[in-house]
Amino acid sequence: MTEEKRPVVALMYDFDKTLSPEDMQNYGFIPGVGMEPKDFWALCTKTIKDNQMDMILGYMMVMLKEAEGKMLLTREVFRAMGKKVRLFPGVSTWFQRINEFGNSRGLGVEHYIISSGLKEIIEGTPIAGEFKRVYAAEFVYNQRGVPVWPAMAVNYTSKTQFLFRINKGELDVTDNQGINEFILEEQRRIPFRNMIYLGDGITDIPCMRIVRNGGGQSIAVYEKDPQLGLRMKEQGRVNHVLPADYGKGKALEKVVTDVLEQISMKEFK
Repeated sequence: MTEEKRPVVALMYDFDKTLSPEDMQNYGFIPGVGMEPKDFWALCTKTIKDNQMDMILGYMMVMLKEAEGKMLLTREVFRAMGKKVRLFPGVSTWFQRINEFGNSRGLGVEHYIISSGLKEIIEGTPIAGEFKRVYAAEFVYNQRGVPVWPAMAVNYTSKTQFLFRINKGELDVTDNQGINEFILEEQRRIPFRNMIYLGDGITDIPCMRIVRNGGGQSIAVYEKDPQLGLRMKEQGRVNHVLPADYGKGKALEKVVTDVLEQISMKEFK
């Protein structure tokens, strides 16, 4: 079977606390402006409440304000911060292993980020090249490369639009016509049954529900405490609750490869 005609599976990931143990701003930006994470995020919460703002637009505004006089922000500076982001065990080799397994079962595997974090920081991480698209918050930059305005804010409900973009193959965020066109389910590029969503918490719930209800698999990952994930499983929001260990032979790899095996069997029965 040619590569173009192979069934395609989409693995979609949140970033903070899903692929990385902490919020990405904690690694480079917050120390760079002389703050502690708890103080920065408390200021974001206050700013959001005082101004009745969207939470993503709120933290983006606070980043710009707190950087004034302390740090010259550019796209390149943000990308340099990405190099400081710590990843969960096994993440660096995860994508190659999953791709090879999918290929051995006749499947094309694509990886996507759907995150409320900052796209520019994600682009600086060593795994940035593994993703077909990174959907995340992003700034508009002036001619000097300085951020001046939000280009994209991705909150817990707006995350869901990207599921449908991936589902229909309409990946360009500026294309509002194609994404709203009626397409029969069997004609969509990646059906929901061929989707796997990995996230860690509350902001992922709408995506997890859509994928699960569409016949795909939703996985809640955790570093130390599984209680939130277990509650979501009890409520029918996720299929699996697993440690955020992406290492070879670990539970997460076993579940994902089992799902790929099942998809292959259905596609080629």
